[in-house]
Amino acid sequence: MPQSSPIKMTFIGCGNMAQGHIRRILAGFPQTEVPVVCEPSITAYQRVVTIFVEAGREPPANEPDLKQLLARYRDSLDAAFIITPHAFHHDQARACLETGLDVLLEKPMVMSAAEARSLIEIRDRTHRTLVVAFQGSLSPQIRTAVSMLRSGALGPILSINGIIWQNWMDYTDGTWRQQPDLSGGGFLFDSGAHLLNTVSDLAGENFVEVAAWFNNYERPVEIFGAIIGRLRSGALVTLQGCGQTVISCASDIRVFCSKAMLRTGAWGEMLDIQYSDKQGWQPLPVPPSLGVWEQFLAVRAGEIANPSPPEVGLRMAHLWDAIKISAAQNGQPVQIQ
Repeated sequence: MPQSSPIKMTFIGCGNMAQGHIRRILAGFPQTEVPVVCEPSITAYQRVVTIFVEAGREPPANEPDLKQLLARYRDSLDAAFIITPHAFHHDQARACLETGLDVLLEKPMVMSAAEARSLIEIRDRTHRTLVVAFQGSLSPQIRTAVSMLRSGALGPILSINGIIWQNWMDYTDGTWRQQPDLSGGGFLFDSGAHLLNTVSDLAGENFVEVAAWFNNYERPVEIFGAIIGRLRSGALVTLQGCGQTVISCASDIRVFCSKAMLRTGAWGEMLDIQYSDKQGWQPLPVPPSLGVWEQFLAVRAGEIANPSPPEVGLRMAHLWDAIKISAAQNGQPVQIQ
């Protein structure tokens, strides 16, 4: 799905994750222009300049103050890709949407359900595009699984089990990801957010009751977590996050239905189906995978439905709010209205 017309965009935040996105966009989308970025770190900005030079592209200007950037460049920008600490997502997305920009927003979408509802209202009021950059929801594996589950071909969902693990505690040591005021949580709200969002997407309905337990492992944020939940339909969900183990980063999600079982991952790493023990797990065919920026452009152009809309982000935010409350009360069940 090649980009057919030029688009001018800005990166809000230019850290390591953003630099990976920048390399992919410069390599695959010559008609995407980046006249300016917003990055307070001189070191990070200098790395971005190097990436542009190596790609043979004109380096962007840097305006570290988002308010000043939007005031100066509002008439020469079409979109923003926000890749900043979680606590900044809501206000930065609001500023960009209200300026008239379409927004691709890194995960997790926001810090709470209240912020999620606010962004949905702003999107509707401004009539702008808002896509959340969750690889799971953007993957053909999860989109295919959701389509099969909603069709009823597999029967009703009876139970969902998911686990995600990573050597996250050591990997993020000394970074903002372990600072609660910036991160909003630990492993379960960072890498684990992929698990929470993908399960919320697969379930297709709200959680109504949650019990959760955290182990911070003497850190200011949770490193381990165990969650039991009940969906509105009555289906039960168990989730586990292990944020300190051998060097690794992986996941496993099983969806148990009355007629079949699905096996996938938080990032949509695979999609298998099993109808019986005799058949065993069989891979399901899926369409070719499209990149994050390519899908954002397609949504913006009206060529595809939004695969990762803020409505799924709201469902996950309700779940996260309840998880935090229950964990703070040592697993006391929390009702979600």
